[in-house]
Amino acid sequence: MDFGIWLGVFVLLSVWPSVRCSDLPRGAIETVCRDRYLLVTTQLSVAGNEPRFEAVDADGVHPITKQYGSECGYMFSILPLPGLAELRASYFSCHTDNQDDEVFTFSFNLITIDANGVEATYSVNATCSLSLPWSPREVSCEENYMEVSVRGEVSDLPGTKADAWSAALAKAHSSAMSTWQVMFQQEGQQLTLMSPSEARELGYVFYLTQGRLVFRSPYTPGSVMGSVTMVNGTLVEVVYLILVSRQRWMVIMVNLVVACSTDEGMYDGAGLVWQTPTLLSPLFSGLSGLESIKISMGVDGQLLDEPITAERGYSLDISDTTVQISIPFNAAGGYRKSFVMDNMYREFYVVRLYYEQIFMDDSGVETRLRLHRPMNTPLLIQHLSIINQTVLEDRVFTVYLGNLSYDVDLVAVKLNGHKFTILEANESGLIITMVPQPNSTLHAYILRVPFDAVIHKLYPTEGLLEYSLDINYTLVILPQAEQYFYLASVVAQFNDVFPPVFKGICNEKSISFQMAHKPFDYLWEVGVGPYILNSNLAAKRGYIMQNDSKSLTLEVPLFSVGYTYKDINLKQFYGSFEILSRLPKTLEVKSSLAKACLFQTTEVIVCSTEGVVTVVTDVTLAIPGAEPNGTFLLDSTCRPQETDDTRALFSFGLHTCGTRVQVDHQHVTYENDINVEHKSQSVNATVKTRDTASVVTVRCVYPLSDLYKLFAYWRFEADFPGVGTILTREAVKIIAFQPTFPPTTRRPLTSTTTSNTGLSPGREMPGIHPRAKYVKVFSWQMNQPKGTT
Repeated sequence: MDFGIWLGVFVLLSVWPSVRCSDLPRGAIETVCRDRYLLVTTQLSVAGNEPRFEAVDADGVHPITKQYGSECGYMFSILPLPGLAELRASYFSCHTDNQDDEVFTFSFNLITIDANGVEATYSVNATCSLSLPWSPREVSCEENYMEVSVRGEVSDLPGTKADAWSAALAKAHSSAMSTWQVMFQQEGQQLTLMSPSEARELGYVFYLTQGRLVFRSPYTPGSVMGSVTMVNGTLVEVVYLILVSRQRWMVIMVNLVVACSTDEGMYDGAGLVWQTPTLLSPLFSGLSGLESIKISMGVDGQLLDEPITAERGYSLDISDTTVQISIPFNAAGGYRKSFVMDNMYREFYVVRLYYEQIFMDDSGVETRLRLHRPMNTPLLIQHLSIINQTVLEDRVFTVYLGNLSYDVDLVAVKLNGHKFTILEANESGLIITMVPQPNSTLHAYILRVPFDAVIHKLYPTEGLLEYSLDINYTLVILPQAEQYFYLASVVAQFNDVFPPVFKGICNEKSISFQMAHKPFDYLWEVGVGPYILNSNLAAKRGYIMQNDSKSLTLEVPLFSVGYTYKDINLKQFYGSFEILSRLPKTLEVKSSLAKACLFQTTEVIVCSTEGVVTVVTDVTLAIPGAEPNGTFLLDSTCRPQETDDTRALFSFGLHTCGTRVQVDHQHVTYENDINVEHKSQSVNATVKTRDTASVVTVRCVYPLSDLYKLFAYWRFEADFPGVGTILTREAVKIIAFQPTFPPTTRRPLTSTTTSNTGLSPGREMPGIHPRAKYVKVFSWQMNQPKGTT
C-alpha cells in the first residue's frame, strides 16, 4: 500500500463543539458546522473498525464510497489510532437540502459493525446556517476533489449586465440541464464539447443552486480532462471548463476554471514545508489588476490567529512568486505516530494544513480559495533525549528522558541490572514521574535514584569518587503494545574525596583521636579492628566518644579493648591503638592511624593473641617484705624476667609454666599462680617453717570461638574432635609443720603440664593466700566475627 495513502489513516483530530444524536450512546457521534462544510465524527469503539456512511434524501440512500465521495463532495476517513471516523460534507454536496444558499440540512445513515460482525444503522441529522457570506467566487481544494462555485453576477461575457445574467440564470435553472453544453480545454488540444451527463460519467458534476453555479472535479493528478502545469516552481492541477447555454436571444457562457496546488509538502530536516504560487494564475486568465489581499493558515480545518501561529512556531513567508508555510517538527497542532523497527524507535509527524487566500481583481470581484492538505514526514529514526539533571549535593541521580510521543508509555526500568516496574520502583524509594514537555504535545519521564540505591560506586583514581547508573528503559508503543528498549548511562563525579583523617594525641592514661567532619565522610565507616565505631561499641568498651556535626572525638583509656602493647618493662611500655577508615561493603581499608604512646608501668597484664601472658605485679601487696626475685609460677622453673624492690615481670606461654586451663561452652580460661617462698614462725616460737605461698593468681579468658586455630597450633591438628580428661594434682608445698585446712570450694583447673599418659589425679590443696589478689585481665582477639565484642 502506498505510504501516503496508508498514512492518511493516522491523523489527529481536534475537539469540536457538538450536537449529539439521541439514538446513539452519548458522545459516540458528534457534528459541527464549519464555514463551508459539515464535520461528522464517530468513535470506533462504538462504530466498530469499519463504519460506513450513506447520504439520505427523498430519492433514497446513497452509499458514500471513495469515488462517489469525490464526485458528490464528501471526504471520509477512518482514523484508528485516535479511535475516530470522520466525514466532511460540502454545503453543496449532492444530497444536501439547500435553502437559498443560506441553510443546509444533512441526513446520513451511519452503519456500524460490532465485534460479531452484526451491522446496525443509526440516523445522523444536522442543519447548518451560513456563518460567512459567500464570495462572488469560491474555490475549495479538498483532499479528494476540487470545487468551485460562482455567484450570478460573475460572467466572462463582456457587457453582460447583472440583471440580464440573473434572469438568464433563473431561466436556465428552471429549464432542463440538457440545454447546457460543456466545453473542456486542455493545453495543446482542441476544445472537447459534451453534455453534462457525459461529463458526469467522467466524474465531473455541474448543478445550479438558487443563486450559484457549482462545478466539482475529482482531485486526482492526471484526471481525464485536467492537466498539470508548473506555476512559479509549483505543480498545479487545472481543469479549464466553459459552460454554454443557448437561450432565445442570448448565449450564456460561464468560465468555471478550477485550479489547486498539488504540493504535498516536504520534510527539510527541521519540519514540514508547503508552498503554492502567490498568484494562482490559471484561476485568473484574462483578468487584470489581480492581487492577493489576505492569506491565512491553520490546521484541522480551522484558521488560526497570528499570535497562535507564532507561538507554535509556524511561519508564513510571502514573496512575489510563492507563499511558503513551514511547520516545525512536533509543533502543536500536528500528530506524531511511533513505531518500532529492529528495536529502533521510528515515527512520522502529520499536520492537516488548512489554507485560505483571498484575491481581488480590478473590478472588485473577490475570489476566496480554501485548501485542505495533510502533510507528513517520512519514517524517521527518532532519538530520545537524555538529560542528566543530577545535583551532586542532593546525592540523588535525576535523569530526564524526553521527546516521547503521546503514544509511548514507560512501563519498567532496569537499574544496574535490577529490574523494577513503575509501581515497584516507586514502592522501593525510587521516583518515576511523567511530565509534559513545555509547549508541545510530547511528554517526558523524570527518574530519581538515590546514590545509595543500586548504584555502582568506584574510585578510579585517588581522591576521585564516581557514581554510575546504567538504565534500561522499557517503553511500549500504543496501541499495538510494541516494546522498545532504550539504554542510557549517567555518571556523577566528586573530586578531592578522601577517607576521614584522624589526629592522635597521647595522654597520661589514654590516647585521644580527633577528626573534623567532611561532606563525604558518610562514604566510609570508622572502625576499631573488625568492628564499627559507634556509640554502642564505645559504651561496651568504656571509650569516651563525642560526635557532633563538626567533629568526632574519641578518648580510649589505657587497657581498653583494642590496645596492643610492646616493649614492656618495669619502667615503661608502649601502648598503641588503631583507628581504621574502610569501605562499608567490601571492608577494604582505605586509611588508618595507629597511635603509639609511652606509658609508665605500674601493674600490667597482657593476654596476647599469640598465647603469651605478660604480667607486672607488686608481690609485696600480698606478703609484705616478700622478695620479688624469689617468685616463681606453678612450674617453679618459671622465674621472673625482671624484678625490682616490690615488683616482678613474668612473660610465659599459656601452655607452659604449669598454666591451668578450663573450657566451658563459651570461654577458655587460663590460670597460673605467682608463688613466693617466705619464712614463718609458730605461735610458741619453738618451730620455724619455710612456706611457699601463692600470692597472685593470673587469669586470661578467651572466647572459645576464637581459639580453634590456637588449639590446633599449640596442641595438635585433627580432622575430628578428641575426648579430653580433666586431671587434678595437689600443689607441692615444702613445710616443716602441716596444719589442717578446710577443702577448697573452687572448681579445680587442669594443669597443662600434666600429660595425657595416665598420671593419677589428685586433690589440689590451697596455698597460703594472705591478702590474696586477683588482677583484672585485659585481652584482645583477632579474627572475630564483625558485630561482636
